[in-house]
Amino acid sequence: MFFESFNLIFHMRYLLLFSLYWFILVGCSSTGDPGTKKAQEIVDKAIAVHGNEKFNNLNLAFNFRDRHYTAKRKDGLFTYTRSFTDSTGRVEDILTNNSFNRKVNGKLVNLPKEREQAFSQSVNSVIYFALLPFGLNDAAVQKKYIGETTIQNQSYHKIEVTFDQEGGGTDYEDTYIYWIHPKNFTLDYLAYSFHTDGGGLRFRKSYNSRLIGGIRFQDYINYEPATKSTTLIDLDKNFAAGQLKELSRIELKNIQIK
Repeated sequence: MFFESFNLIFHMRYLLLFSLYWFILVGCSSTGDPGTKKAQEIVDKAIAVHGNEKFNNLNLAFNFRDRHYTAKRKDGLFTYTRSFTDSTGRVEDILTNNSFNRKVNGKLVNLPKEREQAFSQSVNSVIYFALLPFGLNDAAVQKKYIGETTIQNQSYHKIEVTFDQEGGGTDYEDTYIYWIHPKNFTLDYLAYSFHTDGGGLRFRKSYNSRLIGGIRFQDYINYEPATKSTTLIDLDKNFAAGQLKELSRIELKNIQIK
């Protein structure tokens, strides 16, 4: 009887300790890093405000810098195109989840690997920025909440984005920062560091926001630092202090949702 009672008490303590351990383990894993969790919640709300599920099944066309772009997305599969005319004739670039092709006057062109990667990145980059903040939930994206800041008397959530090497594209080493309004959850500013062509920093301010087919599109004023000592993390402060110079305008024209 004594041994039976002892065994019962032992097993009850064992189960209690095991249950407590499991509760702690599950609680920690579900909560995760607070900065990452908060960043994810803010990004999810921003995506909902900018278009939500309409990004997933999309048939979009627009013009950007005298080139015509289309973006078709359905259940995770996409086809992006860019078409224009140059000295070689009518050019069409076609990018999908697993391929890139260039046609000139309707005929496929064989390209060196380096040019194929460059053209792929160029097409993807334009559409990526056009559909922001949609791409911020891609599998390779790592988000981190930096804190709150103020730009032009408005408070903003400040979120840093980096990329895993696997699935992060050729520019996976680039770092982005996004400023999202805490009440409207609109993406009003963004900045990034890049390493191609000698590297550098860019800061963008959104304007001309409009709702087309249930998706929020916006143009950007593109700025660069006046000095090389500027850091990515402080670009919002430099902008507020008037220490950035306008480089270009990112304008989407003739937007159509089919």
